[in-house]
Amino acid sequence: MLNKNQKEVEELSNSSNIIGKGTIVNGSIETFGNIRVEGKVIGDIKTKSKAAFGHSSQVDGSVLAQNAEVAGHIAGTIEVTEQLVLKATATIDGDIITNKLLVESGATFNGKCKMGVKSKEIKIGKPEEQEQPQALKA
Repeated sequence: MLNKNQKEVEELSNSSNIIGKGTIVNGSIETFGNIRVEGKVIGDIKTKSKAAFGHSSQVDGSVLAQNAEVAGHIAGTIEVTEQLVLKATATIDGDIITNKLLVESGATFNGKCKMGVKSKEIKIGKPEEQEQPQALKA
């Protein structure tokens, strides 16, 4: 039987988020669940699940996800703990760090690529220490 915290995390990871075509988000996004971007995000994206970037997507910032599929444009570092799929229409201007990489014919990326990286834990939210201003710490 799952305890209350495990149940909450499981429910959060089953959520889905969509940034629709024509939508512009200024700021960072963190989620336990899946995220699909068809619009533009100016900021970092972090998910403990899957990130999908459609043909019309544009991201100006870094991406950290468990799995990711890219068909749009990303300008920033992409770090994927499991598998990254670059569709034929994908354009990446930045470094790629992933365990497994699948690149379809036509996809382009300009940057360094590091594969076979051991999985790291994706942490969502800030630890309490980081949330307090330096002047308030004893």
